[in-house]
Amino acid sequence: MSRHLGSDDFTLLPDLAVRPLGGSVIWANDEFFAEKENLVNVGPPEYQISTFGHKGQVYDGWETRRHRGKPGDDVAIVRLGVPGVIRGVVVDTRWFKGNFPPEVSIEALEIDGYPPAEEIAARTDWVTLLDRSKVEGDSRNPFAIDSEDRWTHVKLTMHPDGGIARLRVHGEGRPDPALLHLGPIDLAALENGALVQACSNRFYSSPNQLLYPGQARVMGDGWETARRRDDSNDWVRIKLAGPGSIRLAEIDTSCFLGNSPGAASLTGYTHNGTEIALLPRTDLLPDTRHRFVLEPVPGVEEVRLDIYPDGGLARLRLYGELSA
Repeated sequence: MSRHLGSDDFTLLPDLAVRPLGGSVIWANDEFFAEKENLVNVGPPEYQISTFGHKGQVYDGWETRRHRGKPGDDVAIVRLGVPGVIRGVVVDTRWFKGNFPPEVSIEALEIDGYPPAEEIAARTDWVTLLDRSKVEGDSRNPFAIDSEDRWTHVKLTMHPDGGIARLRVHGEGRPDPALLHLGPIDLAALENGALVQACSNRFYSSPNQLLYPGQARVMGDGWETARRRDDSNDWVRIKLAGPGSIRLAEIDTSCFLGNSPGAASLTGYTHNGTEIALLPRTDLLPDTRHRFVLEPVPGVEEVRLDIYPDGGLARLRLYGELSA
């Protein structure tokens, strides 16, 4: 079943802070019980009962010590792997039951260059995206964000202390415009502003992973659909980084052995809806990076990738130039 993104579907957007996209927790004022880096780990938090280290129960999250008459709150700063517009955040407190923070808030900054983390933490011009808000323990707490600005860093504040398992920052990539006209780019990369608009099926994994940087390490790093029991096929539609001409397509089935698609095709769309055949239905091999030279057509804004009949892909790359 296809699903177009709406205002309430921000969790279907990519997590701009997740570690596989390059997200990093660069600073925290306290991480006594559990490390700040866990906030951006991929996958849901895990828990094993009665698993104790020398500081207490081991938690898969970020946990600070109890405040004892000490004023103030606890803070962690995340550098987004893909800078962009934030549509919503999820503050996940799973497994934190008697030690979760009563309230949280979210702030953000757009920062040029690579200043030291301590310098970023000391800045006073953070912009509030989420006012101080109540959260529940052992649960996923979603909050929609109303902002069209581009951000590179996010500050998560616990009021006053406690533990949070994951911070998900869902949104749309917005690249630095100065980097877009230095030569051919991947028009289908999340970091360049591409975005999945809709897809036929996301049973096993998100189609957003098709647009991730780097190579897939395991099958779960790509997009995989359920097995079809009809005569149709699966597909995904992608908004490119901007209107452009595609010269080279890479359809990567790496890590998919017995469940790679038998074939694939690519169709382009211009701003007025004109449909362009970019790659006819072409057979694919399992566990292979396929590269296809395309006849460039200017002004392509969206691309539909069809796979026949179903299966999984690791990555899709569409190399070309943006239109002037």
